[in-house]
Amino acid sequence: MRLKDKIAVITGGSTGIGLASAKRFAAEGARVYITGRRQSALDAAVAEIGHGAKGVQGDVTDLDDLDRIYETIRQEVGHIDVLFANAGVGEIAALGDITPEHFDHVFGINVRGMVFSVQKGLQLMRPGGAIILTGSTTGVMGTPAFSVYSATKAAIRNFARSWALDLKDRGIRVNVISPGPTETPALLGVAESSGDREAMLAALAAQVPMGRISDASEVAAAALLLASDDSSFMTGGEIFADGGMAQV
Repeated sequence: MRLKDKIAVITGGSTGIGLASAKRFAAEGARVYITGRRQSALDAAVAEIGHGAKGVQGDVTDLDDLDRIYETIRQEVGHIDVLFANAGVGEIAALGDITPEHFDHVFGINVRGMVFSVQKGLQLMRPGGAIILTGSTTGVMGTPAFSVYSATKAAIRNFARSWALDLKDRGIRVNVISPGPTETPALLGVAESSGDREAMLAALAAQVPMGRISDASEVAAAALLLASDDSSFMTGGEIFADGGMAQV
């Protein structure tokens, strides 16, 4: 019960790594709040998580929605111990195909949404709390036709370094978890858009030294470390749950 009696908030928690992490955090004793844009997906996720988890509908790119989300949490529990800014999106676009709309959409969710999710959540964070940001192996590797997404993840990595200094006097730790290819609805959607789903998934698995794509629960296990007091001397860092993809 490494998160016993802690309040954990996970943006983008209705699917993929966010959902897997919510399930793991709740099983470890946390009271979990998840956010997402679709109420139906939130309701299904809450039922799957159990343990008294709650869903609060909202879009991380909408500052009014963020205010409403955190006001709900403030009224119900009063504080946050763990904030996992996980909401994100990925879309394929080679350099010649990048449009202003594509750029704004991906940066709007992955960077702007993440920044204000953290900034507005800070008002409820207690000293000694943990902030986790979702990075990616693409933040340190070149990735064809995925440069805008990759750039957002590189930006997230630097935010963690800077915020670790901004928040050190409050005892709040900021770290990044960077998955490799992980079987989530988001990755499967990107694979579908490539035109050959199975070929793309096979190519990704071939780049991983462990020879396979990970399950979201494996990434959630690493997120649990960053959420718990087991990482009490870790801040400004990055954990790769990538099967060695960006390491060897």
